Amino acid sequence: MNINFNKNKDGIVPVVIQDDRTLQVLMLGYMNEEALKKTEKEGIVTFFSRSKDRLWTKGEESGNFLTVKNISVDCDQDAILIKVIPTNVVCHTGSFSCFGEKDSKGFLYELEEKISQRIDEKTEDSYTYALFQKGINKVAQKVGEEAVEVVIEAKDSNDDLFKNEAADLLYHFLILLKAKNCTLENIEEILNRRNR
Repeated sequence: MNINFNKNKDGIVPVVIQDDRTLQVLMLGYMNEEALKKTEKEGIVTFFSRSKDRLWTKGEESGNFLTVKNISVDCDQDAILIKVIPTNVVCHTGSFSCFGEKDSKGFLYELEEKISQRIDEKTEDSYTYALFQKGINKVAQKVGEEAVEVVIEAKDSNDDLFKNEAADLLYHFLILLKAKNCTLENIEEILNRRNR
């Protein structure tokens, strides 16, 4: 990765921080070469604070760290995009993002991760884990039942019931994907190929 830190006389470049799961932009910061090296080495985002005139690891005081998933550079090699998994809220105001509250768009990936975590950790009091334990036939049957309920509600005029049944279907579909050792991203890749 080649970044032109000398393009600006102060030797810093802007860094856009984006949620790896939902793709929501979380914040904007700045890095010098030392901050980038520390970020790459530790896997936790460290900025160069212009106001403090020193390296600053996001979360060093609040505990709300940003775990690095991917680092990329723009075409001019003078700006960085870092995809992260935030520990908690990102903004110092208490908001999920410095650009506002959590957006529903992209939440399915976060939900998929929670479902996977409950199953992998064998969370005993979890409906998700209990259903998963019953095996692929029961999970698939539940998806079928939810699909039928969506069809029934689609034919009626109660939009709230339809939306709730659609949500149930998506939830159970994510459990089925996990049971089949498949991810939402795998399905998106197929749809993306078909779109070409």
